[in-house]
Amino acid sequence: MRWLAKFIYFKLLGWKVVGNTDFSKDTIKKAVIIAVPHTSWHDFYMGLLLRKVVDVKTNFVGKKELFKWPFGYYFKAVGGRALDRTSGQNKVEQISKLFQDEDEFRLTLAPEGTRKKVKEWKTGFYYIAKAANVPIIMFTLDFKNKQNKVSEPFYPTDDIEADFKYMYNFYQGVEGKIKAYS
Repeated sequence: MRWLAKFIYFKLLGWKVVGNTDFSKDTIKKAVIIAVPHTSWHDFYMGLLLRKVVDVKTNFVGKKELFKWPFGYYFKAVGGRALDRTSGQNKVEQISKLFQDEDEFRLTLAPEGTRKKVKEWKTGFYYIAKAANVPIIMFTLDFKNKQNKVSEPFYPTDDIEADFKYMYNFYQGVEGKIKAYS
C-alpha cells in the first residue's frame, strides 16, 4: 500500500514533504502532531497519505460513536481511538492517559477544533503534550504550495504565549484547501 500512497501523493496529486521526517524513523515514539490549517474533509486523506509516504504510524481520537459498526473497524485500523465526549469528562486527562497506555502513540490533532476560520487555536493539544511529557510536531496542510512541511519536535515550556507565538509563526503563509478559512 505504501507504493500506492506514494504514487497518489507524489505523481497524481503533485505534493511534496519538506522539513523533518526523522520522527518516522522510530526516534520519536510519542508526540502530539498538529495539522494546520484544517479547512476541509480533504485534510483527512492527505494526512493518511502523508503517514504512508513518510512511513509513520499516527493516531487520532474521535467520538466513541464513530467506532461502532459499520466504520468502527476501519477507524481503529487507521489508528483511531474512541473518546468519551460526554460533559464532565476531563478530555486532556483521558487523552494523556492514552500516551501512558501505549508504547508508541503519535496523536494528530487540528488545534483549530473545527474546519472553519478561527482567530485562536484551542489549547487542549498543548496541555495534552505537557501532561504526557511529549513533544509537539507541527505539519502544514499547504494546498497552495502542495506541500506538507514538518517541524522538528518542540517541547512546550511554561510560557504558553511564547510557545503559541513560535507555533503560529511556523504556519505563516500556509493556505488550506478552502482559502477563506486559512
